[in-house]
Amino acid sequence: MIELDQETLRKLQMTELEMLKEVDRICKKYNIKYSLDGGTLLGAIRHKGFIPWDDDADIVMLRSEYIKFYQACKKVLDTDKFFLQDFRTDPNYRWGYSKLRRNGTIFLREGQEHGRWNQGVFIDIFVYDQVPDTFIFRRLHLLICFCIRKGLYSEVGKRNAANILVRKLYQVLNIVPRDRWVRQLEKIAEITNRKRTELVRHMTYPYRKECRYGLPRECFDSYIDKEFEGHNFRVFKKYDLYLSHLYGEYMKLPPVENRKAHSVSEIKLIH
Repeated sequence: MIELDQETLRKLQMTELEMLKEVDRICKKYNIKYSLDGGTLLGAIRHKGFIPWDDDADIVMLRSEYIKFYQACKKVLDTDKFFLQDFRTDPNYRWGYSKLRRNGTIFLREGQEHGRWNQGVFIDIFVYDQVPDTFIFRRLHLLICFCIRKGLYSEVGKRNAANILVRKLYQVLNIVPRDRWVRQLEKIAEITNRKRTELVRHMTYPYRKECRYGLPRECFDSYIDKEFEGHNFRVFKKYDLYLSHLYGEYMKLPPVENRKAHSVSEIKLIH
């Protein structure tokens, strides 16, 4: 395991900033709506840049916008430097959200050493879908999301789960081909996206209990620019509503012992 020193962490963040700028360039060119997301959005609001100990970056957009983004990347993505990774572009990829990878780099998270997918430095691109409005169908949707997430994760879970029983369960889930889980995800997305609903969510990412069904759809209606590492990126105009649901008291710093990056097995940077 490699502990990232501050110099290496900062170089990693600057590589991710380069990728954020590429996403922003493409989205502006084709009028695609996106926002910084997760810790990156929080960093923009609280630090005007990366959270000092954060080692990844996040973007979010609705599925309708991601469809446009995917097509735009076929035309104008700088493929000498970057690779858009999702189920269609990487046959071994197992995560339920897309990533933009930096060619010529390695960022191998601990526990994923066996993975055959592209393992370059990345930013996450989360794609949000509508969530049913009725209580019963929300509960069913949550269960389906859980099953798809665990099915996709089974390639990792069958080796890394905490105990042998859970590893055995993941081995059973891993018998189901990846593409079958993907088809189920796409089918559910097609059904739920037929009309606007109160909540949206990424189907294969777990949320805290307070927003386990999803986040307010209204946040995706309007956007503003916010400074992040000396550059302007798009964020939700109602970022306070979004971050409050996602984190609670988001302006409060976490305990010192929680201010740490992920465990890494191997890292190779260009800069």
